[in-house]
Order: sequence, then C-alpha cells, then structure tokens
Amino acid sequence: MGIIEGTTTPKVVIAEYDFAKDGGTAGTKTLRGINGNDNSVPVGSFVTSGYVEVLTAITGATSVKVQLEGANDVYAPADLTTWTTGRKDVIPDATGDTSLKTTATRNVKAVIVGTATAGKFRVTLYYV
Repeated sequence: MGIIEGTTTPKVVIAEYDFAKDGGTAGTKTLRGINGNDNSVPVGSFVTSGYVEVLTAITGATSVKVQLEGANDVYAPADLTTWTTGRKDVIPDATGDTSLKTTATRNVKAVIVGTATAGKFRVTLYYV
C-alpha cells in the first residue's frame, strides 16, 4: 500500500505497552493499538518521525528497545535510565537519512531483555 495516490496527509500509528496488561516476560512483544485502532504501518510507507511517551517508568528489565522494520530502529536507549516518565525522541527525526521504509506491513514491537516489573509507554509514529 504505502503512498496512496492523491493523499498528502501524514498518517499516525499509536501503539502501547502496559506491564499490567502485557506482563513483563523477556522477549519481543507486538504492542497493542489504542482506542480500537490497529497497530500496523502498511508496506512501502516511510516513517518520518514520532516519539515515545513513558507514562510509568520501566523497572526490572535490563533493557527495552522499540522496533518496526528491524532491530532497534525506532528507539534504542543504552540503558533503562532513559525509561523515566515523559516524552522521548525516536530515531526517525523528520530527516531523510533517519526515515524508515517498510518492506512489509509491520507492527510496532518492544524487545524486553530481562524481566520488567512495571512500566507503561506509548509509541507514536508518523508516516506517509
């Protein structure tokens, strides 16, 4: 799908992780869409920007990274100290060389190393 001819409006996907609903086991977790919306970005789309909003600090895990197309391509902090509450910059920062192009329809995922004991965050990505 990707670029839809005749449209010029960026689209948005918002995905969420919530320890209370999703648990904290280690591994790659497909995040949930919120408010009944899907958590997918169509094939051929360009993710241009976005942010991570940490609503409850992540604790317990060794690290948490966010990906879409490949490993650590959305948000890859060095350690958990950046998973405190507030908004965080993602890697696609509205410049051409940091944008992501999907090669298939993709879902936003979180990779948890270790076992999380608390945390909630939302990932908002803008794409065309």
